[in-house]
Amino acid sequence: MKSSKRAADNNRGSGSSSGHLHTLHHRLKHALSLGTTKFVDNKEKKWQCTDIEIQRHVIRSLAAFLDCISGDPSHYRLLKIIGNDHFATVMGNMLFYGYKLDSLTDIVGALVWILQCKNGAIVGMAANVVVKLVGTNSSMMQFYLTDLIYPLSSLLSSNDLEVATSCATALNMTVSNLSVRSEKKVWEMIKEAKTVIQISRIIHEFPCGTLPIEYFQEMASLLSAILWRWPPSRYSVWNDAIVMKALEDSWIKSNISTKVAVLKLYSALALCNKVAQQLVEDGGILLPMMVQSMGSSEPLSVRVEGFRLAQHLAADEQRCIKMTSLYSGPLAKAITGAMRGWRGSENIANDQMSLLVEACRLALITRWPGKHHSCFWEQGIDKLLLDLVLENFDKQVSDHRLSPGEQISIAQKGLDRNFLLALRPYIWEILGWLSVHCEKDFRPSTHRNELHVNILITCACLSFVEAIRRGCQICENDDTSSCESSTRPVLMMMHSASTYITSKVRYILSGILEPNGNEYLKRLLHLLTYAASTNNSGLPNVSKTVIKLVGLTCYSGLPQYQKDVIKGDVMEILVTLITQCLSNQVCIRRSFAPHFLNVYYERACCWITSEEWEGKDALLFYSLWALAELVQHSSDINYTNSNLVKIVQDVIDNVSAPGPRWFAAHILSYFGVYGFPNKHDKGFGKALEDKDQTDVQLLFANGESVRAHGVILAVQCPSLLPPEKFSHNAKTTDEFSVRDIPEKLRPMSQKEVRLSAHVDQQALLKLLDYVYFGYVEAGEDVARKVKTLAKFCNLKPLFLMLCRKIPKWGTPIPSTDLTHALGPAGFHFSDVILEAKAAEKMPWACGFCSLLEPHMHAHKIILQSRCNYLRALFQSGMQESNSQTIKVPISWEALNKLVHWFYSSDLPNPPTGCLWDNMDIKERLFELKAYIELYWLAEFWMMEDVQDTCFGVIERCLDSDRQLSVEVIKLASSFSLWKLAELAADYMAPLYNKLRDSGDLEELDEVLVELVRDASVRLSRQHGVSTVSLVLVLDYDGYISRI
Repeated sequence: MKSSKRAADNNRGSGSSSGHLHTLHHRLKHALSLGTTKFVDNKEKKWQCTDIEIQRHVIRSLAAFLDCISGDPSHYRLLKIIGNDHFATVMGNMLFYGYKLDSLTDIVGALVWILQCKNGAIVGMAANVVVKLVGTNSSMMQFYLTDLIYPLSSLLSSNDLEVATSCATALNMTVSNLSVRSEKKVWEMIKEAKTVIQISRIIHEFPCGTLPIEYFQEMASLLSAILWRWPPSRYSVWNDAIVMKALEDSWIKSNISTKVAVLKLYSALALCNKVAQQLVEDGGILLPMMVQSMGSSEPLSVRVEGFRLAQHLAADEQRCIKMTSLYSGPLAKAITGAMRGWRGSENIANDQMSLLVEACRLALITRWPGKHHSCFWEQGIDKLLLDLVLENFDKQVSDHRLSPGEQISIAQKGLDRNFLLALRPYIWEILGWLSVHCEKDFRPSTHRNELHVNILITCACLSFVEAIRRGCQICENDDTSSCESSTRPVLMMMHSASTYITSKVRYILSGILEPNGNEYLKRLLHLLTYAASTNNSGLPNVSKTVIKLVGLTCYSGLPQYQKDVIKGDVMEILVTLITQCLSNQVCIRRSFAPHFLNVYYERACCWITSEEWEGKDALLFYSLWALAELVQHSSDINYTNSNLVKIVQDVIDNVSAPGPRWFAAHILSYFGVYGFPNKHDKGFGKALEDKDQTDVQLLFANGESVRAHGVILAVQCPSLLPPEKFSHNAKTTDEFSVRDIPEKLRPMSQKEVRLSAHVDQQALLKLLDYVYFGYVEAGEDVARKVKTLAKFCNLKPLFLMLCRKIPKWGTPIPSTDLTHALGPAGFHFSDVILEAKAAEKMPWACGFCSLLEPHMHAHKIILQSRCNYLRALFQSGMQESNSQTIKVPISWEALNKLVHWFYSSDLPNPPTGCLWDNMDIKERLFELKAYIELYWLAEFWMMEDVQDTCFGVIERCLDSDRQLSVEVIKLASSFSLWKLAELAADYMAPLYNKLRDSGDLEELDEVLVELVRDASVRLSRQHGVSTVSLVLVLDYDGYISRI
C-alpha cells in the first residue's frame, strides 16, 4: 500500500516537473521569437535584436531552462519520455533534450548575436549561459560550438574583467568539448582571432599585481586547453619570455587554484619535445617547483598536476636521466610518499585514487637506468608495492620466517581479493624495471625486506602461471592486456643482473609450476604450433601468441623444462613467426594497461627520439628472445643451419630497434659471427684495406706490424692509442676559441705504438675487423683470445657477444657514428679542410684555426670511405689530390649536413612540429634550400643514398606546405634538377588556377609553366577516373537507389 502511494507521489512529481519544463521552454521560444528576423523570401531566419531588454529576457529565459534540465536528475527521465531520446536524430527531425533542433539553432544564434553586441550589461550573463549550455554535454551542441569561437575570443581583452573572465571560462568549456573533426576548423579560427596572442598579453600584466587572481586562473586554464589540443600554439607561448616569467612569479602566490593552473600550463607546454627538453636543461625554478608540488604538504589537486608535469618532462630517456641526476632522491621520495599516503581501505576516495595512479605512472621512470633506483629501494619501494597488492601486508603477517608454501598461500589469498586491481599492471611493470636495473650484488637489507621482495616475486609468479593457464584455454574473452602485463615482468626478473632476484624467481616459479607445469608447457607448444601454421594475424590472436612466447621463454630459463622445450619443433615455429613478422604480415605493439605515455603521445609534438628498445613489433621481439634462449640451451643445434642464419641476418639488416637486433646478434654468435654485420652499411671496412692513408703503426713484440688510422681508433677503440696531447702547433683552451694554427695543415707523420708481448697478433687483427666493419668472424679458439683483448680495450658490446650472454634490457647498439672525430678528439688527425661557398656578410670564427671562410676540418680516410668521387679525387694524382683544402660549391648549412652524413651515415632532418609550423615561407625555404643543394651535389658526387634522402625530405616539406612549391620549382630549375621540378609541379597542380589568376605563374619561364599545366591536367584526369570508379562501385552495391 505504501509503495503504491509512493509511486503515485512520484508520478505527480514527475508530471509537475514536466509541466514546469514545458512552461520554461514555451517562455524561451517566445523570447527567441521577439528577435528573429526572416530573410530571402522568408526562407532563412536569423536572430538579430539590439534591444537590451529583449536580450536580457532571452538570457534569463535560457538560463532558467538550462538550470531546470540540469538541476534535477529526474528531468532526464522525463525528457526521455518527451523526446524518446535526449539526442535523437530521425531523418532530419533532430531533438535537443526532447525539443526540436530549430530551438537550438535559435538559441546559439541569439547567444552569438548578443556576444557580438558587446553590451557590458548583458555580455557577461551571456557568457555564463554559454558555459551552462556547453556543460549539458549534448551531442547536438557539436554542430554549433564553432559558432561561439569568434564572439567569445573577441571579448577576452574586455576592460570589464568580469566579462573577460566569463568569456574565458565559456571558451575553455567550448574548446574542451570539441570533437576531433572540428579541431582543424577551430584552430584556423583561433589563429585568425589571435586568441593565443590575446591571452599572452593578458598574462603579461599579471605580475604587476593589478589583476584579480581569478582572472589569471581562467586565462591560464584556457591557454593550457588550447596548447593541449593544438601543437602549433605552443611555440609562440614558449618563445614569449614575459609569459614564462609571469608563470614563475605566479607560483610564488600561495593560492591553490593558481598553482594548479600554472602546473597545467607547464604540462601543456611540455607536450612539445623541444620545450620539455629546454625546461629540463634550464632546470632553474621549474624542477624545484615541480618537486615541491608533489610533496605531501601540498593539496591533492596540486600534487596530481605536479605528477603529470613530471611525467611529461620524463617521457624521454635523456630528459629522465637529467632529471634523476639532479633530483633522484626528492623524486623517489615524492613517488613513494604518494604510494604511502593512502589509507588502508577498499573504498579509496577518487582524488586519492587519482594521486595513486599518477604516482605509479611516474614510477615507470624505473624503465631507465640511474641512481634513482637505489633511492627507491632506500624509500622502501618493496613494502609499498606489496601493500598495494595485498593491502597492508605487514599488519596481516608479523612473522618474517615463512616457508615457501606459506608464502605462496598468503600471496594467493591476497591476490584473490582483487585489491586495487587497476594498479596491478603498473606494479608488475615497476617491479620488472627495478629488477632489470639492479646491481649484481643486490640483496634486501633486512629479513623483513627480504620477505617483502620474496612475496612480491611470489605474487608476480602466481599471476604469471594464471596467465599461462588462461592462455592455454580457448577463450575469446580473455583480457590479454592484463595477462601480458603480469607475464613480462617475470621474464625481466629471470634476466635481472641481480643474482639474488634471478635465483629467487626461478626457484619460486619452479615451485608454483610443479603440479601442472608439464601440462601447461605441452598445451602452450601445441597452441604456438597452431598459431605459426594458421598465420592468423588478427589482433586478439597475435596478442595471445605474444603471451605464449613470453611463457615459452620463461620455461626455457628453467633447467627442468629445457629438454622438453628443445626436443620439439620449437625452432621451426619461432623461425616461421619471425619470417611472418619480417614480411610485414603481422605487427602488434605492446598491449598492457595504459601508462603515462598513452595520452602524452596522442598530443605530443616535435618528438624525435630513438626507438624503444623492444621495438614496435612485440611478436618479433619475443620470438627472437625465445629463439635466443633456445639456441643458448641447445647442445645439439645445427651450427651450419644456413636458413636460420639468413633469417637472423635479415633482422639485423631490416630492423632498427636495438632489442631485436641484439637478440639476432646473440644468436649469430653461436655461428661464429660476433657483432652486427649489415649489408646496408659496411662501416669503414674500405678504410682498413686502404694502407695509403694510415697514420698509426701497431708494432708486435715479434717485430711485425699492422697499420691503422688514428682518427678511427681514437673514436672507436682509444685504448689502442697512448694518451697524447694535441700537436705542438695547436694552442688549445677550454673554450676552444680561435686557435693560432697555420692555415696549411702539416701532414701527420706515421706514429708507432708498441704493443705488449701478451697481445696476440691474430686476436688484434680480428679486433680491428670489429672496429672497422662492426663485426668479426672467428672460431672458438681465436674468439677466446679476442675476448681477452676486448675486455682490455673496454669494448663491452664485443665482450658481451663473445661471452654469449643474453643482452641486458636497454643495452644500446654499438655506435658507428664518428661525428665525435669532428671535435677536439679528432682534430689531431685532421688532414683536409672542406670549405663551403662563402655567404655574404657571414660572420665566421673557427674553433681550431684562423681561417675566416666557413669550413670544417675533416679526414680523408673517412671522406673517401663514404664517397667514391672523393676517393677517386684523392687517388688521382692531380693537383686537387694533394691540396689540403677542397672547395665544396654549396652553402655552409648544406656542407654541415653533408659532413654529418659522412661521419654518421645519417642526414640531419629539418625542423619539425610546432617549430616548423611557426616558420614563415622564407624561413622554411631557407631550411629546404640546403637539401636542394645537397641533392644537386649528390648527383655529381655519385652519392645515391644522400640524393634519395634529400628527395624524401623535400617531398615531406612540400606535403606540409604547398606554397613552397613555387620557390622550389625555381630553385630546381636553376640547378637543372628536373626530377625535383616535376615533383614541385605536382604539388602546384591543385593550385594551378589560383596561381594563374594571381599572376604568380608569370614569374616562371614557359618550360616550368608547361610542367605545372601538365601536372594539373593529369590531376584532373585522375580525379575524373576516381569519381567514375566510385559511382560504379556504389551502383554495383545497390546504394544509389537508397541514397
